[in-house]
Amino acid sequence: MGADSAVRAFIGSFTSAGGQGITVADVDRDTGALSVLMSTDLVADPSFLAVGRAPATGATVLYTVSETSEGAVAAFTVDEDGTPRPLGEARPVDGSSPTHLSLAPDHLLTANYGSGSVTVLPVRPDGSPGPAASVLRHEGSGPDAGRQAGPHAHQVLPDPSGNWVLSVDLGTDSVRVCALDPRTGSLRPHTETMLSPGTGPRHLAFHPSGGHVYVLNELEPTVTVCRWDAAGGLLEPVGETPVLPHDAHGEEGEARTYPSELVVSHDGRFLWTANRGHDSISVLTLDETAEKPVLAAAVGCGGRWPRDLTLDPTGQWLYAANERSGGVCWFAVDAETGIPAHAGSIEVPAASCVVFA
Repeated sequence: MGADSAVRAFIGSFTSAGGQGITVADVDRDTGALSVLMSTDLVADPSFLAVGRAPATGATVLYTVSETSEGAVAAFTVDEDGTPRPLGEARPVDGSSPTHLSLAPDHLLTANYGSGSVTVLPVRPDGSPGPAASVLRHEGSGPDAGRQAGPHAHQVLPDPSGNWVLSVDLGTDSVRVCALDPRTGSLRPHTETMLSPGTGPRHLAFHPSGGHVYVLNELEPTVTVCRWDAAGGLLEPVGETPVLPHDAHGEEGEARTYPSELVVSHDGRFLWTANRGHDSISVLTLDETAEKPVLAAAVGCGGRWPRDLTLDPTGQWLYAANERSGGVCWFAVDAETGIPAHAGSIEVPAASCVVFA
């Protein structure tokens, strides 16, 4: 990594499953290797993390959900040695089981799986979250009675233009596009894009050009390719691509595969997905149209149940948080083929997320 790049990783885990909370690790600039420094369990089930900057000072702030039935977010400053220090108080999100959070200008957004809602909290000048400003509750259901009896917001993310907020709902097979009022923190629904019934969309990622969105489906191992019109806030599905070979099956007795996360390479040539059950990382190539992903390979994730997949800031290293085997593995990415090669791992019980700061 360059002199100004991140040199520390922060790893979230499920304390309710034996995890240590937030684990801090050094990152070797040359090899991508992680070395654990410390852990803190000040937050219950910090399953997803995000890194931002305090508006007033520019200081690094680490944000985390608390994926509990009550649902909360917390913020930490980061000392020079990487130690997280609580910043302000944890804030309820007025929703259940928040699974994802992201940052918009002066606001923190959470997707609340249990309650099927999205919460907006203001970010104060020091970077701490204020009380929830608004909650947008999704409505609807899907054909999978066991997983789609009601809405289940799984991710919320601003688009690259900063004009829109997209929320992915596994329960309603849809992606909602909203406008965020920077003054009040309210979300105004704009459009809802319906995807194939029963696919259970989980997370999305933007192509670096900003003109396409890839939606990873959890209940069917596919990626839905969409065109994105930032001017009009319109999402248009144009096709689906399998993320596994047709003869693939789950490992360790898993009858199904549940994809969890996707990452697009910085140059827009590759798309990677993490696949729980099959316990693999899929590599899909993207052509100049960005609309026709082709499955090129599926390699082992280095453990069991990869819940998260993260690309380091340089684009050279890919990290998989393997929840059930309890570790984070890193892979060297081949610049020509995009195929990741296993390079090492560390033990992190119930690992769920990796971010860099």
